Amino acid sequence: MGLRVVALLLLVAFLALQYRLWLSPNGMRDLWRTERAIEVQTEENERLAERNRPLAAEVRDLQEGRAAIDERARTDLGMVGSNETFFQMVPPAAPVTAPPVDEQRTAQAAD
Repeated sequence: MGLRVVALLLLVAFLALQYRLWLSPNGMRDLWRTERAIEVQTEENERLAERNRPLAAEVRDLQEGRAAIDERARTDLGMVGSNETFFQMVPPAAPVTAPPVDEQRTAQAAD
């Protein structure tokens, strides 16, 4: 009889521990949710790090050299150096074509 009571107590303790492991708020479900949240955050961090790489390179260029500053001033502000000459290339205007021959005859007849 005593062995059965001990076995029953061990079974109850085992089931209680299993309940806490699988079904309690701090059990395996919480662990799985936390792992998924970590995966999502890691992906977001990688995406943001990729976005920040070109910005960090541009900051480094601006801090280290004058060439990057000159390039930004030329493209964004239209800067021209003191010993440089600015040339603006204007595309040629579309050629004016003569009206078709029928229109010329009608215009001459109306005169």
